[in-house]
Amino acid sequence: MSAGDPLTAPQDEGPRRRFELDDRGFDEVPRKYRKYYRRWQGPDDELAPNEVLCPVCKVVVRSARELRVGDRIYCMACMTRMRIVRDDQGRLVGECEY
Repeated sequence: MSAGDPLTAPQDEGPRRRFELDDRGFDEVPRKYRKYYRRWQGPDDELAPNEVLCPVCKVVVRSARELRVGDRIYCMACMTRMRIVRDDQGRLVGECEY
């Protein structure tokens, strides 16, 4: 990776914001984890800074803190480990690691 690579570049964006999560009724994971997932509502769906789209199962994975490029997350719905990247529309999406 080069010095200009966004995965290795230092994050000068300040502290990460925190978010209060509510249960969105996503019943494909155990009740304890339901607040961390919601259904994708199509291409017009706006993602918050704490949400990322899983490319495998098209579920939105939510976090209690702000997500940034280079973070790693896990989608319990499809058991995919992802690294966060930006797509061509500027949305945060997961790039599958395994």
